[in-house]
Order: sequence, then structure tokens, then C-alpha cells
Amino acid sequence: MTENCLFCGIVAGNIPSTQVASNERAIAFMDINPATPGHLLVVPRAHSTDLREADAEDLIGATLLAQSLVGRVIERLNADGANLLSCIGAEAWQSVFHTHLHVVPRYQDDPLKLPWHPTPGDMEQIQATAAKLL
Repeated sequence: MTENCLFCGIVAGNIPSTQVASNERAIAFMDINPATPGHLLVVPRAHSTDLREADAEDLIGATLLAQSLVGRVIERLNADGANLLSCIGAEAWQSVFHTHLHVVPRYQDDPLKLPWHPTPGDMEQIQATAAKLL
């Protein structure tokens, strides 16, 4: 755990999140600035800044967890597809410097154009969507 890292705080349980899945190496929780309904983050439990320095076993755990969540969002949220995105560096839209994968459900008529500009979501809607993925 790295001090002052938002995602380390979430992994440690010191910062609240709406967790929907986990395994030995990673956790998944709802993004509080969702690009589309059901937007999730998959975060290795161990701190690394980005994919370049992440432990291979952590990446495997996070990727397998993301794979299972892609299936859930398509099936349970009636998404038409999904984006799996990892941002590496500020110029590539990385805003939290802890390795993470975005699982972004895509819907035929959604307005998302990459890059999106995060804005706070409705917490009740985020939590209701999370309940569908548990």
C-alpha cells in the first residue's frame, strides 16, 4: 500500500467503494465518475503505478477479473459491448497512478466519445447498477 494513493485506500477498506467482485490479486468496484452506466474499475491489490511496473501475477488476476466482468455487464446490464481500457500516464488520461483497468459497458446509442470527461454520477444509480452485477 502506498500512502496517499486513492486506490490503495479503497483496497485497504479505508475509503468507501461499491465493490462488485474480487479475487486474490484484484478487486473491482463501480467508478464514481462513470462514462456509461455500469462503468467499473479493476484494481490490483498491490500498488504499482501502471502496467509497466505491475507484477505479472497481479496483471493476470486483474485481467481475469475484468474478463468475468465484461461478461456480466453484457449479460446483466444488456450492454451491446464493452471497452476494456488502461490509461498509462497523464497524457493518456491516467488520473489515479495505481494500475487499473476500466470496464466500460457500451450501448448502441450511448453518447460516449473517447476521451470522456468524468463528472460525478448519481450514487443511488451507481449502487443500483452495482447490485445487478453482484
